[in-house]
Amino acid sequence: MSYIKKSPWLVHYDGSSCNGCDIEVLACLTPLYDVERFGIVNTGNPKHADIFLVTGGVNTQNLPVVKQIYEQIPEPKVVIAVGTCACSGGVFHDCYNMLGGMDKAIPVDVYVPGCAARPESIIDGVVKGLSVLEEKQKALAVPAREKQALREKTLEPGVAVSKSQEAGK
Repeated sequence: MSYIKKSPWLVHYDGSSCNGCDIEVLACLTPLYDVERFGIVNTGNPKHADIFLVTGGVNTQNLPVVKQIYEQIPEPKVVIAVGTCACSGGVFHDCYNMLGGMDKAIPVDVYVPGCAARPESIIDGVVKGLSVLEEKQKALAVPAREKQALREKTLEPGVAVSKSQEAGK
């Protein structure tokens, strides 16, 4: 198991919801549900986060904010849309300024439906997000392993060994 799966940090953003899902997200932090038992820490800084937990839909006013927060989170990152509004726009879907669910603005990895989503469902979504995060981390590590293998085949730092040099040995 990777280190990132043992202690992921998440940043929570409320798009344009009724705050029902936000209350349930906060309930996950209480001793009754205790999401911290999975090592999950709620942070306010996207530059420290691994998981972007979003409630509410995306509208014309919060679209730039959602994109900015998403871009500030380092790779690998996971986006979890919590609640019907974040998944599809919910009851606000037909509003004049509503663009829809969060997938209209940023790529979403895990959907947690419900109005309001229950804390058990949110925790289940975050745990599923941890699996996605681990897969993304492994995918990013493959090029790093290839670079390390290339470094091991160098004569001196920064000079790669060609195939003809290897054959001449």
